[in-house]
Amino acid sequence: MQPLRRDSKLVDLSRKTYVTPFKLILFTLLALFFAAIVLWKRARRPLAVCTAALFWLLAAGWLTVPLLHLAQPRWQTDTPARFAPRTAIIMLGGGTVYDDDHVLVPPRDVLARIMASAQNYAACKRAAAICHVIVSGGNPQRHRATEADTYLPYLLRQQVPRADIVLENSSRTTYENARNVSAVLEGSRYDSLILITSAYQMPRAMLDFHRFGLAPQPMISNARRAHLGVLPRYDNLVSAEIALHELIGIAQFHVYRAIGWF
Repeated sequence: MQPLRRDSKLVDLSRKTYVTPFKLILFTLLALFFAAIVLWKRARRPLAVCTAALFWLLAAGWLTVPLLHLAQPRWQTDTPARFAPRTAIIMLGGGTVYDDDHVLVPPRDVLARIMASAQNYAACKRAAAICHVIVSGGNPQRHRATEADTYLPYLLRQQVPRADIVLENSSRTTYENARNVSAVLEGSRYDSLILITSAYQMPRAMLDFHRFGLAPQPMISNARRAHLGVLPRYDNLVSAEIALHELIGIAQFHVYRAIGWF
């Protein structure tokens, strides 16, 4: 495989990060802080200390590690995909970011998904008659292009022909990924489905795809790791936010399923 490129510039996987505001963590910490100031005068100092301690434990990785462990179960990553005469490789989106030149590009985690999709496509073409890559991702961030459209050139540069790529560019959530892809698959007859995404998204993605009667083979493109230490790290906060987002999403799925919404 050739390295991913944007025009003549090499996309450095080590420098691109999954840039997302850690809203949930920030909101929780601020809520605790203001509760200490406004409601409990006697508890101000203990709550302020607890808030600072919680922030440090997340940013230094000590709480992020167990959160990632819960969000990323140990999937079998060394088992090769099983290809059939008609195979669809489904790649889930994971946002878009602007680089230093203000060009919309895939985040680091998505670059790993693109590479995994291209590699599985190449292996599929050696074993199957028909191989398609379905790229699912709309524009939840309201950037100037959808996820699927942004990822397309990267797949083309990895020798995936445009004729074998199907773009689903309207979904905004993992649930909508599954719903919209199931609609795409209704008019096609595939013998095998392969789902490619990051380890933290795979548990929720499998729940959603099973909800629509689909049982794809899970193929992990990458996993997130926390960096333990003393000094706070932004990457650890981002990983904690991602893990919490997925765990809450799984809980939400089961609640909605129990009350009949899913």
